Amino acid sequence: MIPKTTADTLKHKINVSVELAAPQAVDVLLYTPGQLWVSVSGGKMMVFDASSWSLIQTCQVGNAKLNCMLGVDKDQVWVGSEDCVIYIISIVSMVCNRQLTEHRAEVTGLALDTDKISHKVAYSCCAEGTIIVWDVSTLQVKKQFRLSCDRLLSVHSCSKTLWCCSRDSVMEVWRNGTLKQRTSFPEHQRVTLSFTLLLAEREELWCVFGDSTEVYIWHIKDTVRLFHRMVLPDCIGCFGMIKVKNQVWVGGLSLSSTKGKVYVIDAERYEVLKELHGHSDKVTALCSAEDRYVLSGAGKQDGKIAIWKVD
Repeated sequence: MIPKTTADTLKHKINVSVELAAPQAVDVLLYTPGQLWVSVSGGKMMVFDASSWSLIQTCQVGNAKLNCMLGVDKDQVWVGSEDCVIYIISIVSMVCNRQLTEHRAEVTGLALDTDKISHKVAYSCCAEGTIIVWDVSTLQVKKQFRLSCDRLLSVHSCSKTLWCCSRDSVMEVWRNGTLKQRTSFPEHQRVTLSFTLLLAEREELWCVFGDSTEVYIWHIKDTVRLFHRMVLPDCIGCFGMIKVKNQVWVGGLSLSSTKGKVYVIDAERYEVLKELHGHSDKVTALCSAEDRYVLSGAGKQDGKIAIWKVD
């Protein structure tokens, strides 16, 4: 029986594995106006109409697992892959028309920013610590630098600095690549960081771990001391986060049922508002559709996307 909170919040489900020979994990989700972009294993991309949730296009983007996606300039989707390549897909034609091959390790994170003279720049990071700054209009490298860390996982732009998270630390870096500050994770969690979320307007950095029930929250002006720590109920681990309105949605795995679970957290009071049970495998991907809906994707034992209403 579906819990009432789940039934009241769930709007629709998409079985992305219907078109596939066997169920596949949903690796990354991205919403662009009118479209939902879904990556499943082996570089396969699926695009759904965001009004009918029907499949409108599939395309192959390399043959490796895709780690991250970013909407750029309203007409492009950038996709970072385990094969070290950034694939650029036209939103109009849904065809990959450019590849950026400067990284020498798997691309793990992408972020967008506007610099002081209003030329859009994008940031990409890869597992061995390199960050590349791209001119979006020319696709030329403006700058690159390398951080000393254990597996760089993400890059976030905030004011005059970048926030970079690796398996063993959180780093605030000046835009020229100079390290401003570094905060190490507790020893027992250094190898399990799974996702970070920067709430720039609240000046907070949220971190979750793949084998921990806790959400760690730092205030970015003082990362020496942990600002807040939440323990999520009935949880084994967490694998994704997204901010929607004044909420943070966290995708994880239930301890009692070993099925996927989505936690809805009040970002101001640090309280769990809802626990949603919509997947038979761990929740691996989250995205928001114009703050009206949150979409969650799960591992290959589930192979589905759930569409949730946002209060």
